[in-house]
Amino acid sequence: MIHVIVATGEWGQDQLRYRRHRLAEFLAEQQETKEVFWVCPAAEAPQEAFTKLHNGIIQFAVKDFLKKKMFRFARYRDVFYQKKLRLLLERLKTEVEAEKVCLWYTFPGFPLLSSLYDWDHIVYDCSDLWAAPISGKRNLASTFRQKVIFEAESRIIKAANTIFCTSEHLRQNVENRLGEEGKPVFTVENGVEYDFFALNHERAEVLSGRKGTVLGFIGGIKPKLDFKLVKKAARAKKDWIFLFVGPDGTNGDADFKEMLEEDNVVWTGPAAPAEVPAYMNVIDIGIMPYKPSPYNDAVFPLKLFEFLAAGKPVAGMNLPSTKKVEKEDVYRHMTGSDPGAFTALCEELERSYDDPSSIELRKKIACEKDWHRLFLTMLGKLNLNQDA
Repeated sequence: MIHVIVATGEWGQDQLRYRRHRLAEFLAEQQETKEVFWVCPAAEAPQEAFTKLHNGIIQFAVKDFLKKKMFRFARYRDVFYQKKLRLLLERLKTEVEAEKVCLWYTFPGFPLLSSLYDWDHIVYDCSDLWAAPISGKRNLASTFRQKVIFEAESRIIKAANTIFCTSEHLRQNVENRLGEEGKPVFTVENGVEYDFFALNHERAEVLSGRKGTVLGFIGGIKPKLDFKLVKKAARAKKDWIFLFVGPDGTNGDADFKEMLEEDNVVWTGPAAPAEVPAYMNVIDIGIMPYKPSPYNDAVFPLKLFEFLAAGKPVAGMNLPSTKKVEKEDVYRHMTGSDPGAFTALCEELERSYDDPSSIELRKKIACEKDWHRLFLTMLGKLNLNQDA
């Protein structure tokens, strides 16, 4: 097998590891895999067309039309990238003999690629409501962006042989768009590298002697988070520390800057993936303070089972896909943007965060969601060995 994965950005971008990174490495480790190609947009043209990464995956970067974010719509319009895919297609045609070649879309970019090669199988692994604005705000630019991405995604949905979705909301959205067209669509939620979090006991030195219950968020810091709510909670609970670990993807969001002005809010900046468990071990309660929005209605956050694997209780907001995980002393969910309700929820979790039996239960729940198990399930649904 040769696997070609269409990804949102270059492998080490923002030092974050998403579902697609784990999927690529899982496929690379399979005995029947010959090569895995990581096809992605990039701000700059690479020195070499094909770059072999540290894990053996081969990156093929496609230079963006223009650097500014407003021009990223070109990733979804054929005329701007078709010629740039030529070297990838030539390599596939010259290297492939008896191998089967599988195309994996993990975001709706480069939709024309689905028809430029005779793929043995096309998979769409849908992890977001891509066309919806991440901030929840709508304007003329976001309306244009929504239309362009929706059209590109529709082409990929039509071309795909199999579709996976990370939440029931996304699955329902895809099935509504398919209409009566029969096509296998499965919900496979996000998982966790269980041993990586459960067995790591290092602790990051990040609090500079501060004392108090630590509420933490780890991941990309983006406008989908409710910074206003966290600021109010931080003012109300001066004996708590609110720790944010991750790259700033807010594009200068004023609410994020104002939240950081609170004395008990700490932001570390980005952390290398290998360092994440050490930061996780500083946290007493994991928080996922998402805004109410159509985008967040579809999200199944990566961090939920990572917090639980580390033995931490979690408070989530406006994430309907996670409500079925709710359990006392494990995970609590709320809707809305009331700081008082949020702090009350966290106070409830604070009472049992270090209880040994609760820690064991959290880890047990997370263990059942190990990535390896989930990806094996996905491969089983594809039946690649039986394809003609």
